[in-house]
Amino acid sequence: MEIFISKKSILVLFSLASILIYIFFVYNSCVVPNFPKTIPKWRAHPAVAQEIPLVHYSSSVRVVSLLEGNETDMSPKYKFLKEQGLRPEKQLPSALIIGVKKGGTRALLEFIRVHPDVRAAGSEVHFFDRNYAKGFQWYREKMPATLEGQLTIEKTPSYFITKEAPRRVHLMNPSTKLLVVVRDPVTRAISDYTQAISKKPEMKPFEKLVFVNGSIGSIIDTSWGPIKLGIYSRYLTRWLKFFPLSQLLFVSGERLVVDPAIELKRVQDFLGLKRVVTEKHFYFNTTKGFPCLFKSEGHSAPHCLGKTKGRNHPYVSPSVLQRLRDFYRPFNNHFYQMTGINFGWT
Repeated sequence: MEIFISKKSILVLFSLASILIYIFFVYNSCVVPNFPKTIPKWRAHPAVAQEIPLVHYSSSVRVVSLLEGNETDMSPKYKFLKEQGLRPEKQLPSALIIGVKKGGTRALLEFIRVHPDVRAAGSEVHFFDRNYAKGFQWYREKMPATLEGQLTIEKTPSYFITKEAPRRVHLMNPSTKLLVVVRDPVTRAISDYTQAISKKPEMKPFEKLVFVNGSIGSIIDTSWGPIKLGIYSRYLTRWLKFFPLSQLLFVSGERLVVDPAIELKRVQDFLGLKRVVTEKHFYFNTTKGFPCLFKSEGHSAPHCLGKTKGRNHPYVSPSVLQRLRDFYRPFNNHFYQMTGINFGWT
């Protein structure tokens, strides 16, 4: 069956098609160029919740309430996180610098807290020796706020010699990592005395206090604190009853001064941290005789330890020094055997 279309019908169809094309062209010319003006721009006209539904994304960071009591200890980074709604939480420490007094514990704390994944209590809390009766909640309140994945550290050197401390720390967390900064016990004893006499100038001379009855010819007075504390093996025995040797790291106080980057490498590995603190963070202050930090937490400029560090030691006669070295030698050798490290104290 054949369909015939007249010329008149073709003309009508062509006219209709032309009209439709004209209308389409005019519409696009007027509407399309102005279309972007109808879209609200982010900077000039922020979208409101009633017009565009907001999408809430889940975060891997645990959002909790930050207690107000520690805000003054917060670095600018944590203040920024607080403003963004990411509020850190206070945790009990998972690592402790437990000793030894005048061994270099403050230096170690200042150096390791440069690491972005470490937060440390600024002052010695003395929980496991003086304040244990106040409870773990009180202890937690003394800690800085941390984000998930960060490490909380606390330093109190007297923990090492406190009889009850090993058991108490174990009750808190048997996986606690323990750092012990040790130093030649003879030098440590003199440094201990130097600190004490700065507070009590009326103290007897070092050489009088070292010996029973103050006589160089008599025996060493092992009841005197500065001497007693240097018998490291005695105190380590208590800790090894509760913690395996693998959970203790012994840091050389001498190497911490001479080559801090080497010791910080060991510390970061022990704590399971990425090696962030390196040689570039340190410079040596020849006036103080100590390594200093180019910058540290809370200090954008170069920063050295406080004025109480690097005091000049009093003169001690060579004969007294030799008596002390002879006294400590068997205890040092025992300590070397217990730790598997020869610190080279002569």
